[in-house]
Amino acid sequence: MQQKPFPRVLTIAGSDSGGGAGIQADLKTFGALGAYGASVITAVTAQNTRGVQGVHVIPPQMIGQQCESVFSDIRIDAVKIGMLPDAASIRVVADMLRRYTVPFVVLDPVLVATSGDKLALEDTVEVMCSELLPLADVLTPNLSELAALTGNPLATDEKEMLVQGEKLLDSGAKAVLLKGGHWQSQEEARDWLVQQSAQPQCFVNARVPTQNTHGTGCTLSAAIAALYPHRGNLNFAVASAKSYLHGAIEVGQYWHLGSGYGPLAHFWRTVRD
Repeated sequence: MQQKPFPRVLTIAGSDSGGGAGIQADLKTFGALGAYGASVITAVTAQNTRGVQGVHVIPPQMIGQQCESVFSDIRIDAVKIGMLPDAASIRVVADMLRRYTVPFVVLDPVLVATSGDKLALEDTVEVMCSELLPLADVLTPNLSELAALTGNPLATDEKEMLVQGEKLLDSGAKAVLLKGGHWQSQEEARDWLVQQSAQPQCFVNARVPTQNTHGTGCTLSAAIAALYPHRGNLNFAVASAKSYLHGAIEVGQYWHLGSGYGPLAHFWRTVRD
């Protein structure tokens, strides 16, 4: 019997020593969703549930070498891009994406951690918009990242958020998943997918009352990258990724790891205690 191929997904992101976000969260997500995960580390962070205590940036040449090693040997079906700490890192990753054909690219413009700590060590927004935005199939910014990318104040409601999303489309983005924020109702978590030549689509899940939300953005973007190759449909990938994330938050709310923003239960479908 012919073996069904499984997605090969590459994460290009920073390492989280606490294991809740970044490379660690991405690889857990890939594994939980049946994808093979490869990784390119862009920075090493000293990090836990309380925040980021230190950042060591990997030299751009080494980031490029890691990309070259993976792309030249392993068929990659999707790439998830997370923390890129400086302009040089962004340019190296963009060059690699131009050299190698990648069917699907998710750009999670990580600028600030859940704790509020800054992760981009210099102003990378302009370079990210010019170099990476045109190469990505979907962006997944939170409210603060959306404001930074568009040069607008923080959106205070969904109407303002959608206007900023349309502004990114006008700048050349193919699709943007607009992740709501703390101003949403306590009952629902609402995200909007805006795409070129398509009506905005809203994805709704019940909100889970928990502070164990460390790595939610990383996990969602990684899940989209892992799920898209199955059908080649972005709406399906986003809906399925949202469902997976909701389960990881729901089960993870009962965990007691650290004294700050705890991690998610990435393998909630197989281990529920």
